[in-house]
This record gives sequence, C-alpha cells and structure tokens, in this order.
Amino acid sequence: MAHAYTPGLRVTPWSVIQKERRLPLTGEVLVKKGDRVTAEQVVARTDLPGNVQPLKAASILGQHQQDLLEYMLKKEGEEVAKGEIIATAKSFFGLFKSHCFSPCDGAIESISTITGQVIIREPPIPVEVEAYIDGEVIDVIPDEGVVVETQGAFVQGIFGIGGEVHGDIHVAVASAEEPLTEAHLSGDVAGKILVGGSQVTQDVLKKAIAKQVRAVVVGGMDAHELKDFLGYDLGVAITGSEQLGITLVVTEGFGRMTMAGRTFNLLRKFEGKRCSVNGATQIRAGVMRPEIVVSLSEAEADRGGERAFSMSQGLQTGTPVRVIRAPYFGALGEVTELPPELEVVESGSKVRILKVRFADGEEALVPRANVEMIEE
Repeated sequence: MAHAYTPGLRVTPWSVIQKERRLPLTGEVLVKKGDRVTAEQVVARTDLPGNVQPLKAASILGQHQQDLLEYMLKKEGEEVAKGEIIATAKSFFGLFKSHCFSPCDGAIESISTITGQVIIREPPIPVEVEAYIDGEVIDVIPDEGVVVETQGAFVQGIFGIGGEVHGDIHVAVASAEEPLTEAHLSGDVAGKILVGGSQVTQDVLKKAIAKQVRAVVVGGMDAHELKDFLGYDLGVAITGSEQLGITLVVTEGFGRMTMAGRTFNLLRKFEGKRCSVNGATQIRAGVMRPEIVVSLSEAEADRGGERAFSMSQGLQTGTPVRVIRAPYFGALGEVTELPPELEVVESGSKVRILKVRFADGEEALVPRANVEMIEE
C-alpha cells in the first residue's frame, strides 16, 4: 500500500537544519564554504537602487523645456545635496532669478529637454543578509548568498507574525496551561525569547514590546485580539514583514490553547539557551511555518536514539498527529489504525479516515485531511 501523506509540524529535539540565505539581487558574498558563522553575522550584502525623485525643473524656472540645459548648474551623474540649487534662470534683464532646488540627497540621473524634468536618484539602500542560525556554510551561491547548516532542536508553530530575531529562551510560566500575563514580565526580560503557556493578549504583547522582549511563543491568541494588535485583518497574506518591535509564534491555534506538552517541555529543556526565531507564515502554496531553532554542538545534541518516524515516510501506525478541525480541534494523539476503505462523513462525502488515540485514552475516527503530523 502507498504511504498516506499529510502536512505536518516538526517538534524535534534534534535535526539537521539548512537555511538558504539569499540576496534580493546580485551582490557580494562575505564568507566562504566551510566557515563557521553566528546568527547575527552578515554573510552577504548588496545595494538596492535608491528611490527616484522627478523634478519639473523647466516649470519651476518658468522656461521652455527645450532650453533646460542652459539653466542647469549640475550635469548628469553629478551628486547633489538636499536643498542645493541645481538650476537657475534670470528674467527681466537679470533683475529676478528663479531657482530649482534638489528635494533630496542623491545624483542627477537624467535631464530631459522633452519633458523638462530632472530625475534625481536617491542614495543606494544597503541590504545585508545575516546567517540567521549559528552553523557552518556548506554552500556558496556566487554573488547571491549561502546555505548555512546547523544541528539542534527545531520547533514549528501554527501561525506567527514578525521577522527574524535572536535571544535566550526564558520560560515565564509554570505550566503549558497557564496564560502569559503582565506579571510574567517582571525582572530582566529584555532581549529574551519569552515562552508562555496557553494564551497571550494584545496588552501583554504591548507591555512585552516596552520591556524589549524579542519574541513571545505561546499556545494561542484570540483572533480579534490579534487583529486589534496589528490594526488590520491579516486575511491570507504572508506574514513576517511586520515592524511591531516583537515576533510572535503561536504553536497551537486561535483562542486559549494549551501548548502541546512535547513543545513546552522541549522549550523548557533549553531554558537560557540561545535560539533563532522567525514568525513568517504562509498558508497557501509553498507553505511556510513560524519556527524556533536552537543550534547545538554534537556534544549538546541529545538525540535519544533514532526518531520515532520520518516525515518523508508519511502517516503510519504510531505517528503523532494534531487534529486541525472540529470537533477535536487542537487535540493531540497518535495513529492507531489506517483503514484503506473510504468512509462516508457527515457531509455525505466519501473520504479516507484514520483512528486516533488521544492523550486521555479516547479513540476517534477522523478524516485524514483533518490531521497534521508532528515530528518528535
């Protein structure tokens, strides 16, 4: 029988993790293959072309566009400063002068005697790409970037916002069921990756920003709270580019959701350990999940023997899964049976199902499309 494949989240104490770090356009790669890099280390850089500022110079001077070159004090390619006079015209026998000022720092890109416009290009915008994880450069993409590899713990969440950050893990709550509150933000939490329990509110997130917390990892957050915190409805957009001063990773779903025990215990195991966090999420094609990466040395890596299963093997008996739709939404369990026959569900559709045993011992038949694998 062929394997049954389904989407899954990885929550594993040891894995080999590779990250491609690529510039948006060609530039300079600053490291070479075999180099050891830190998460904050810049591995490649380039300059994006500056913004263009069009200036209606002929109109400002009150002259015909064909005569514009006669009045220009600057030539194409020359640098200009904001407020600098770049063109001057005299009128009424030289008694009056009209000036054209540069609206920005930059360089004259073009002077048109057809449109009467002067195009000023602002200074280039530097772009730097960091390694994101501590590890080794295993490949160099000429003029574009590198591939960095590390080994360590890897945790994926359901949803997140905010970009890449780094910091030490601090488990602020006593249990996975406990919500994160303002009381948990006392003490020195600046620069930390704060692990909560079942829920966080927008007020707590705002307080965390004020306390300079780098990231918050929790089981759930109310969808309306998240909308109010962002100031807009996310819809199905790609997240990760938000400039909020904090990164948020939700591991279970919306609402008050107890963080999965294996996730909470794994993060608690690495209390005080430095990690990398990315809240970027994409649900459509090319699925991207928020993640926490804890880079470990060979001596630190607790592999605990071979992992119970591999994602590439698909669903099997014993595979840990999470139910992602009602009536068992958010429940964790393991597969006990994979019947090959199609079953009729409430909607009248015939689908493939599986039997799941939950943590409390209860068993239920669930459509295979309603679960996702969890790699331990």
